[in-house]
Amino acid sequence: MLPYNVDRRHLIRGSMALGGIGLLGLSSPGFSKPRNGGLARAHRPLVPIRARPDRVFNTTVCLRPFREAGPRIEAEQIGDTLVIHNYGHGASGWSLSWGSANLALQKALANSPTHIAVIGCGVIGLTSAIMAQRAGAQVTIYARDLLPQTRSSRAQAFWGPGGAGGVKDVVAPGYVDQMEQMARFSFRTFVQYGGFPGMPVEWRDQYALSDTPFDEGGGASEASEEPEFANYGSRLTDLTPRPVDLANDSNPFPVKFARRSESMVFNIPEFSHLLMRDFYTAGGRFVRKVFHTPNDLTELPEKTVINCPGYEARQWWRDTTITPRRGQISWLVPQSEVDYGLNYKGVLVTSRRDSIGVQGHFGGDWNNSSELPDRSETDRSIAILAELFSRFRIQRS
Repeated sequence: MLPYNVDRRHLIRGSMALGGIGLLGLSSPGFSKPRNGGLARAHRPLVPIRARPDRVFNTTVCLRPFREAGPRIEAEQIGDTLVIHNYGHGASGWSLSWGSANLALQKALANSPTHIAVIGCGVIGLTSAIMAQRAGAQVTIYARDLLPQTRSSRAQAFWGPGGAGGVKDVVAPGYVDQMEQMARFSFRTFVQYGGFPGMPVEWRDQYALSDTPFDEGGGASEASEEPEFANYGSRLTDLTPRPVDLANDSNPFPVKFARRSESMVFNIPEFSHLLMRDFYTAGGRFVRKVFHTPNDLTELPEKTVINCPGYEARQWWRDTTITPRRGQISWLVPQSEVDYGLNYKGVLVTSRRDSIGVQGHFGGDWNNSSELPDRSETDRSIAILAELFSRFRIQRS
C-alpha cells in the first residue's frame, strides 16, 4: 500500500498493506525507529529465493467471496431460528476474521442463547465459534469440512484487510466505520498470538519492488478488471509503521525502486491446529453436514445460528451478490533462511515456515469461478522471480 492505504490492489502497485510491531512501542531485531516514523534496517544479508519450477510442490486455487456492498453481517429470522450472517469478506477472511466474528456474536447474543450453532469451519466460522465459546455458549459447528480442507487453508494469509470487498459509491451506509472496527479488533487479537509455540503469527519484512517510480504506476498488476474498492485504509495508519523507500546504498535488490515494510504473516497449518485445539478444549462439537436450502437451518436443535458459509453462500443461500475472486498460489519448498516477502511485476511472494507462497496478479481472476490450477500462470510467476534473482548479487555480512 501507499503509506496511508491498505487496499490490496495498491499493495501490488508497490506499497504494502502490512503492519509492524511499532504498535507496541518495540523494535524487531536489527531495526530502529527513526524520527520520521519509518523503519531503519540494520544491515543483514538477504538470501535469494530459489525460484524454479521443480521446487513447486503444490498449486492451490481459492475463490474469495466478494460483495459490492461489503461483508454481510446481519440478522435474519427463519421460522423460529435467528440466523446471523457472517460472510462475503472478499480476500480478507483471515485479516478480518476476529473482528467480524465479534460483530456477528453481538447480534447473536440478542436472544441470550446458551447454545449456538455455527455453519462453516473456515477461518470465519471457526473464529466465530471460539468467540461464542468465550461468551459462555455451548457451540456446535456444522460443516462439510474441517479448517484444513476449506478454502481458507489455501490462502497466503497475511495482514491486509483492504481486499474485503465493498465498491466505492456502492457500499452500505456506515460500511467504512464497520470495516475499521473489524480491522482494529482483528489486529489486536492477532497480535496476542505473537510468540506462541510454533509461531502461528509472526512479523516478516516485505518489499515492494519496481523498475519505475511507484508514483508512476511502478509494480502495478494487470488486474484492471476489478472495481474501485471502498477505501478505509487511511483510518488504520496508527497500527503499522510507515513503509520506507530504500536509497541505492540500502536497496539489496537489482531494481531501481524498493520499498520496505513489515508484514504480519499467519502460518496457516500451525494456526489452524491451534484454533481447532482451542475449539475442542472448550467443549466444542463438530458435526459433518451439508446444507442445501436456508430452511435446513430450522431443523437444527440450536435456535441461534451464525452462518459462515463463505463462497458456498452463493449456491445454497442463493446469494447472487457474491462475485468470485479467483486466487491461485503456487507453493515453493520452504527456505528457512528466507524470512522476507516481496511483490514485483504483479507477483506477490509470502514466506512462511511451511512454504513460500507465489501468487501472480495478471488479470482474469475477477468473476472467475474456476478452481482448476493454471500451469501457465505458475510458470509465468516463477519465471519473473527467477529473472529477478538471476540479477541478485549475493550479499556479504
